[in-house]
Amino acid sequence: MSSLVSGATNFRDVGGLPAGAGRSRPGVLYRSGNLVHVDDDGLRAMDDLGLRRIIDLRDDAEVRHAPSRIDGLDLEVQRVPLFLGSVESFFERDVSLGELYAELVEGSAARIVEAVRGIIDTQPVLIHCTVGKDRTGVTVAIALAAAGVDRDAVIDDYARTEGLLPAERNRQVLAGIRALHPENRHAEELATRSPGPVMRGLLERLDTEYGSPAGFLLSHGLTDAELDRLRAALIE
Repeated sequence: MSSLVSGATNFRDVGGLPAGAGRSRPGVLYRSGNLVHVDDDGLRAMDDLGLRRIIDLRDDAEVRHAPSRIDGLDLEVQRVPLFLGSVESFFERDVSLGELYAELVEGSAARIVEAVRGIIDTQPVLIHCTVGKDRTGVTVAIALAAAGVDRDAVIDDYARTEGLLPAERNRQVLAGIRALHPENRHAEELATRSPGPVMRGLLERLDTEYGSPAGFLLSHGLTDAELDRLRAALIE
């Protein structure tokens, strides 16, 4: 599948996913990697989508290194940096993908709620980070699961990412990581994979600790009224 937006990696709509008797609404919530290489056709495509908000989960250094190309688009950019440490630190410590996600929900819970509030407040909305895999994957998965999208469909949407990452990009990123951290055991998983069992494990962790992904959001400040609005926005 090609990207919806030319020049943007892994840009897609999460509409059409089964949610009990309903489905997730198309044209409401999009996800992607960074927007630094968006070309003129991509800009027109984003304009045609009618995006009103972009939620950028990257830190300041990432934004400086790869500024979004959104010239002329009439939308709001909401910055919600999710990682407490630098991206580099995860490779230095050689954490697994599952450990990374556990750290993300433990250390950045309030910011995940902030991002979910951004979805509730304004649509159509795009959530993105650098690759659109981990920070975006966790945030979108929690939002979809809390709204009522079927668990298997949430996991399948997350797992699609690794098939949308360009092979040449993966080779270059892995070569760079291995040059700096030759003993790293988790580099390929961290940089290029989105295995369904890892996301299933994260969601089950939220079930165990908070009763559900919705319970996780409610435990960190989301209100019942906001959860109702999330469901109304995302599910038809």
